[in-house]
Amino acid sequence: MRPNDLDEVMGQEHLVGPDGVLRKALAGGMLPSMILWGPPGVGKTTLARLIAERLKRPFHTLSAISSGVKEVREVIEQAGGAGLFSRSAVLFIDEIHRFSKAQQDSLLGAVEKGTITLIGATTENPSFEVIGALLSRCQVYVLRPLAEEHLIALLERAMRTDAQLRDRTIELRDTRALLRASGGDARRLLNTFELCVRSAGPGSVVIDEALVQQVVQTIAARYDKGGDQHYDIVSAFIKSLRGSDPNAAVYWLARMVEGGEDPLFIARRMVILASEDIGNADPNALLMATTAMQAAQLIGWPESRIILSQCAIYLAMAPKSNAAYTAIGAAQALVRSSGDLPVPLHLRNAPTRLMKDLGHGRDYQYSHDHPGHVSAQEFMPEGLDGTRIYEPGDNAREQRHAEAIARIWGTKYDR
Repeated sequence: MRPNDLDEVMGQEHLVGPDGVLRKALAGGMLPSMILWGPPGVGKTTLARLIAERLKRPFHTLSAISSGVKEVREVIEQAGGAGLFSRSAVLFIDEIHRFSKAQQDSLLGAVEKGTITLIGATTENPSFEVIGALLSRCQVYVLRPLAEEHLIALLERAMRTDAQLRDRTIELRDTRALLRASGGDARRLLNTFELCVRSAGPGSVVIDEALVQQVVQTIAARYDKGGDQHYDIVSAFIKSLRGSDPNAAVYWLARMVEGGEDPLFIARRMVILASEDIGNADPNALLMATTAMQAAQLIGWPESRIILSQCAIYLAMAPKSNAAYTAIGAAQALVRSSGDLPVPLHLRNAPTRLMKDLGHGRDYQYSHDHPGHVSAQEFMPEGLDGTRIYEPGDNAREQRHAEAIARIWGTKYDR
């Protein structure tokens, strides 16, 4: 079912459509070394083969899982050719992100000289997984996930062209479960479709929710705990909490739960958010998140999913403030810009007679000896007096902080 021509490639019009960047490069007979970055089953390997066929170049393929530096050098020796405009061989490396630094280094000379044209395929962000020297010699092209209309078109093409399927009477009555099972992966879609047709036995086949559920049993969510999908889903979870959307937050939590994520990883992220995005707008948020983490550690799967759900809903609905987060950032920036300013003498520790004689701690006013347990003395280093760092948020609790600061310090921190 692989496309036999660039015109048959679906979902990547930005690359191989009439105005696609790769289509234009191929029309000019040029082929840069490149990294094809995209999710599984969107046509990275197929596209590499079609490109090599279009330019009538030798095509070599290696898998990063089973190949090492030795295999890379052997292919480079076989390839021959040199120069920018040579008809060099195409070396396709699947899962190039799994290549070690030494393996990637072994490609540099051949790519730079034009001995080979490298096409690497990866599901991971090449900025993190491909060494800078190799990445700078390659163009990065992003392949998009296949949309519903592309997946339906693939099913229809399979029924029309596959030798076994075209002789069957197949009705696509309800494709929702089939599309969910595919996760946007064309390979998985066709494999699941084939299983459904086979399981139906001879005669006509009706593809619907019940049949797909029977075949697939559990539609597993695609979730690579070590890859970009992991970080994308975690990012969506945190942003949903920050955005006060409990429905979206619990959905992304469920994606992580179904993917087998470590419950303590989820809990730790919520502890961070409780301070970074809620802070003193609701101090109980940090207590809730910390307790949830301890409870999840004690309980484990699967029951801890309930604890994490409760905590996620609480955090999503809590009032939001990043004042504590911005305050420490502003204070650190101030420290870096102002240098190592001395501590005012009256605030210094004075554990010895000599230090007391030098004035350490002299004129310090013990706050509890003053009305309201507040003494209006200077606590900042010389030159930073009156510097405002903490900006209370526009929530009820922190507005009380703002009122207290104004009551205690007057206009001192209005600058």
